[in-house]
Amino acid sequence: MKIEKAETSRRGMIDYSKLGFGKYFSDHMLIMDYEQGQWKEPRIMPYQAMAIEPANITLHYGQCVFEGQKAFRGIDGKIRLFRLDSHYKRLVNSSKRMFIPVTPEKEYKDSIVKLISIDREFIPDEWGTSLYLRPFIIGMDNTLGLKVSDKYRLMVITSPVASYYEEGLNPIRIHVNTEYSRVVKGGLGEVKAAANYAASLYATQMAKQKGFPQVLWLDGKEHKYVDEVGTMNIMFVIDGKLITPSLEDGTILPGITRDSVLKIARDWGWDVEERRILFDEIRDSYKRGLLQEVFGTGTAAIISPVGELHYKDEIMIINNGEIGEKSQILYDTITGIQYGKLEDKFGWLTVIEDEE
Repeated sequence: MKIEKAETSRRGMIDYSKLGFGKYFSDHMLIMDYEQGQWKEPRIMPYQAMAIEPANITLHYGQCVFEGQKAFRGIDGKIRLFRLDSHYKRLVNSSKRMFIPVTPEKEYKDSIVKLISIDREFIPDEWGTSLYLRPFIIGMDNTLGLKVSDKYRLMVITSPVASYYEEGLNPIRIHVNTEYSRVVKGGLGEVKAAANYAASLYATQMAKQKGFPQVLWLDGKEHKYVDEVGTMNIMFVIDGKLITPSLEDGTILPGITRDSVLKIARDWGWDVEERRILFDEIRDSYKRGLLQEVFGTGTAAIISPVGELHYKDEIMIINNGEIGEKSQILYDTITGIQYGKLEDKFGWLTVIEDEE
């Protein structure tokens, strides 16, 4: 691995009291190029602008995948990377669906760990903050012909962050979209492809103009079944049972936090269901007083309680607009593992040692 250290640090530019999400970037980035049928040696270099030609194929046809994961500074000062294996496997699945060559596992993981180790001073200390990692792969051919690229570039940049939503753990308002479709069966819903997110922007922006931070998508065919929120998977607590849409149709991203929640809940013996959910069932449960909690799950927000669902002209206030008991304990447990307060019984953490 080639390493070129930054001569000056960007750390002084960061206001750690107002981190927000994705506003600041660390000193270094990881690059690995794919050319002539193979991945080249990874290199870590100072964070900097990247020169690409106007004919870059990704700018025109979007052959691009990405990931999002986090490293935490624990209560004992140790740096912990959360679920590296799962994020790598999802990057592989996304790459295969977009016909991008699979990144070699050992080189990828070793390089990620080294990058975090080098920029460990950027990892914030406060509970609820972390170092967010954004791996992504783009096609690098220069052509206006529609085709699969022959060259690719993997990059990883990192950013010290706080909560994704300004609301933090305060419940957010969600607009239920019945007009537009984000994905359909056989599409890109189950992969982290740039195109998947681009398809959600218009409806999300319309919702934001009405005061809703996010959109709850229904299925792309009939607009009857619950799909997912724009940046999160969605979960419901109905009469004590934890229910979330299944992944069987391939329209929903297999979230790592989603999987973490389900594993923890089942370990505790909770009643859990993964299945297709008619939105009419959610409405009926609400009217009968059985809809106790709604929350989103995702790497960026971890757990994001939903206080209101707006469906057409109908307003559903969830749990009096307050975070629910199950949402809170799941957030406390996942963050407790991430920061080293609780035992990592699932083997989810990679502890990153100090540089020698």
